[in-house]
Amino acid sequence: MSAKNLRERVRTEITQEILAVARRHLAADGAHLSLRAVARDAGLVPSALYRYFASRDALLTALITDAYEALADAVEAAEGAVPRADTPGRWLAVCRAVRGWALAHPAEYALIYGSPLPDYTAPPDTVSPASRVLITLTAILFDDAAGTPHPAGDVTPLPEALRADLARLIEHPPAEISPPQGTASPEDLLATALVLWTHLFGLVSFETFGRLDTVISARDEYFDHQIRTIGRLAGL
Repeated sequence: MSAKNLRERVRTEITQEILAVARRHLAADGAHLSLRAVARDAGLVPSALYRYFASRDALLTALITDAYEALADAVEAAEGAVPRADTPGRWLAVCRAVRGWALAHPAEYALIYGSPLPDYTAPPDTVSPASRVLITLTAILFDDAAGTPHPAGDVTPLPEALRADLARLIEHPPAEISPPQGTASPEDLLATALVLWTHLFGLVSFETFGRLDTVISARDEYFDHQIRTIGRLAGL
């Protein structure tokens, strides 16, 4: 192994160790990360940590990006295991994967879907990983519409201002989206995907952040009932 490759390997290992320590602090203290404390627990002096992450925001961005990627990987693996023609099954798999990942990683879920962090603005690099779950949901709806086109009367008319926003997203998506040729317009289908997306994450957030405590005990049954209901309302 060349000296350059060895240095890159060591840098990668130390970077991953810093992130692992930062995740433990995230679980214990929330997003109020202390770079000094992270450096100490990673076995580094504070000045050495800055060789890997130039600021607290840079470390937060890495944690946020990793969380989005991990969530999307879990979702895509679950959705990919379901036959392509089974669009309701794919929707159910996505929802269960989001819930399972959130309950297993509540601190990381809170980082990406909790309250906005004060004095922090996510850079554009986070847009693509943040969009992956929505893109998966949109693909399910597009496949469903291509197989069984929805009658035009089933689509709630979109306000023109909203339609313009959705048309812009379709024209310049964060990843390739191929709208089907059918009776429902791509804008209508994307609007439905956004309804599914917000309902799913609202439902998961209620459970993850304790809003269902003392209210619902049969969590699995409640969750599946909710997502099956919203899936039917969306035409799946």
